[in-house]
Amino acid sequence: MVRFSFAGHELAALADGALFWPARRALILADLHFEKASWFASFGQMLPPYDSAATLDAVERLVAQLQPAEIWCLGDSFHDVRGCERLPATEQVRLRTLTDGCRWVWVVGNHDRSIGDPCGGEVIDEALVEGLVLRHEADPADARPELSGHFHPKLRVRVRGKLVSRRCFIATGRKLILPALGALTGGLDVHHPAIVKAIGRSGEALVPVADRLLRFPLAA
Repeated sequence: MVRFSFAGHELAALADGALFWPARRALILADLHFEKASWFASFGQMLPPYDSAATLDAVERLVAQLQPAEIWCLGDSFHDVRGCERLPATEQVRLRTLTDGCRWVWVVGNHDRSIGDPCGGEVIDEALVEGLVLRHEADPADARPELSGHFHPKLRVRVRGKLVSRRCFIATGRKLILPALGALTGGLDVHHPAIVKAIGRSGEALVPVADRLLRFPLAA
């Protein structure tokens, strides 16, 4: 966990893509995409049906490590509006245990706009928390400091002749985009035009490793 400053707040980036807000004991997650594999299976593309369990494993490890007082999920927590219904009974129990353990807030995304019963917690469109907007997709027209997800950013760099891909955060002075935490999520290159449109022409890719934060300028 590596602490850094954003918009006057001390936050901490974790290597698995989660964000921790120490002053609030708040854990912030993006793009869990529960039941993505079962969604593909409904269209005949069979994938191993273990993605939700693996994602819950990651969330449970974070909760055990950090003991958060509140958890904010920044949209696309379920891969579609029926994702929660398709969760196996065992995983539903695990998720309800998590949502019962602290304040749990689901920010809706484009995949789970009509989320229904999400196994506990509260559902909102977006939030303003101590001056930070928490939403699913970065809004280039909003000048307020903002935390978001949606793009699943990944940094690709060449190391000793090999192309290495790592999930990363993207930061500007006013925007911080989290990587996807879900076990079955791809990633969008940090230089993709959709990301450039969302954050502007400059920013940094942040990669937390051990006790330091690697920073890669993204100037066009």
